[in-house]
Amino acid sequence: MRHKKHRATLGVTREHREAMLSNLTASLITHDRIKTTLTKAKALRPFAEKIITKAKRAAAKTDPKDALHLRRLAHADLRDETALTLLFNEKVKEFVNRDGGYTRIYKLGARSGDAAEMALIELVKAEDGGYKKSKGRKPANAKATKPAAEAPAAEPAPEAAPAAEGEAKA
Repeated sequence: MRHKKHRATLGVTREHREAMLSNLTASLITHDRIKTTLTKAKALRPFAEKIITKAKRAAAKTDPKDALHLRRLAHADLRDETALTLLFNEKVKEFVNRDGGYTRIYKLGARSGDAAEMALIELVKAEDGGYKKSKGRKPANAKATKPAAEAPAAEPAPEAAPAAEGEAKA
């Protein structure tokens, strides 16, 4: 059965795709942001974030052999020793306080040569809070927060209305 076998194949063989994602991730780690096609950026995001998660888990380990095991698992995917060393020794400190979402993709528009949709993918620092949602809109799944006591509209007292009419007649 082919259940859960979907991934961005990028129109290349498995070996070519693994090498391409490894090279893109090494460039992303080295330069902090890269410009590529939107399809490659979307395929790169989970690949790079899994490697960064391995680096975070290795930094949290107290036993050196556990950290070495995670480093070797990451090296099987990343294949670039300088980028791996940079990630595990220096860049991992930027992601310690961040729970996932280590990359951000910006759409740039179409490339002039072949009209391929271009994107900029960058690493997000831990102190980056991202954008704030506007106060005017509520999420679709938000429930009404009005208490039940305030639900009916308050009407004027019945005594006050006739008294005002009686004074107008006199």
